[in-house]
Amino acid sequence: MHLLFIYWEMRNKMTNLENKRVAIKAIVRRGARIMLIIPAVLLTCVFIIAGVLLMCSPGKSEPYRDESGRPLEGSISEKIHVNINGVEQGMFIRGKDKTNPVLLFLHGGPGLPTYWLTRIYPTGFEDYFTVCYWETRGTGLSYSNDIPAETVTWEQLISDTVEVTNYLRKRFGQEKIYLLGHSGGSFLGIQVAAQAPELYNAYIGVAQMSRQFESEKLAYKYMIEQFRSAGDKRMVQELEKFPIPDMNTVPKAYRNLRDEAMHKLGIGTTHRMKSVVKDVFLTSFQSREYTLAEKINLWRGKNSEQYQRMWDQMMATDLTEKVQKLDIPLYLIGGIYDYTCNYTLTKSYFDKLKAPIKGFYTFDQSAHSPMFEEPLKMQKILKKDILKGVNNLADAK
Repeated sequence: MHLLFIYWEMRNKMTNLENKRVAIKAIVRRGARIMLIIPAVLLTCVFIIAGVLLMCSPGKSEPYRDESGRPLEGSISEKIHVNINGVEQGMFIRGKDKTNPVLLFLHGGPGLPTYWLTRIYPTGFEDYFTVCYWETRGTGLSYSNDIPAETVTWEQLISDTVEVTNYLRKRFGQEKIYLLGHSGGSFLGIQVAAQAPELYNAYIGVAQMSRQFESEKLAYKYMIEQFRSAGDKRMVQELEKFPIPDMNTVPKAYRNLRDEAMHKLGIGTTHRMKSVVKDVFLTSFQSREYTLAEKINLWRGKNSEQYQRMWDQMMATDLTEKVQKLDIPLYLIGGIYDYTCNYTLTKSYFDKLKAPIKGFYTFDQSAHSPMFEEPLKMQKILKKDILKGVNNLADAK
């Protein structure tokens, strides 16, 4: 009887072991199926996202239309490439009346075209000008692996700007055009205006650079104070890893953190943008006038070694010493919340600059992009002051 009991006990244990083995095999099989399903799901998501992005990226410039839906007579809306100093460079040319004065818009970054932002935040420039949104060599529409890295320099961009200007003058039959530089584009624009004043009716600097390294130090101090006051220990600790005031240059790792911090505090691209990822990077992929490849090239150009090098050169340049006088009317536009190109430094630079006519305009609801943030005020200044060559609306001295 005892032996029989032992037999049944051993048989039950073996049965249990077998059941466990069967269960384990079943779990392994289910796990294997799940492991096969997960990549398939991820791949499907990738294809869906890619398909949506492609559908949103026809890459064509839409014409202006009248009330009947027909292309507006006399308007212009082009996306073209032009050979500029031996390199094919892209630009959008838009205006509701192509007989209007021509305005050349120099984007910032440096290295990041912002035409796509004008489609989200309309400036109204095209009501008064035929506007050329040129994308500098090695960026956006003008990005190419075939461009020799050694040709992407500030000196070359100055020469390219003059060449684009002459192309526009000849094409639209205008002796002089208007020049606008925004942010990094203002570093380029004010130098071009100083070197070739005979080509321009006036220079307009929006978020005008002056002493950019000093601007970075002021922004760093402000951000540390604001995040510490708000109790944001993480951002304080991250910023303190980069003692900017003690550096001669601004490292790339800090610049990425800086963009995040500035947007959180409303001192970045616009006062209302709070996320550089959501409000800038992801938003750039919504533009229908760029192909998907061109959208990717927007960011490839910005992060290229050439433009990182130019960023450092920009930091090391004191424009208040380099450009002290313009021979054409000068108009500077500043947002009081702008710490990207510090508003106070811009105002101080303006006070020192000499020009036959000059006006400084404070935008009290704006950060780094007044023309996007307060477009009606910008349009009023363009119409009543800049196009007339006066400064009646400028800040009181």
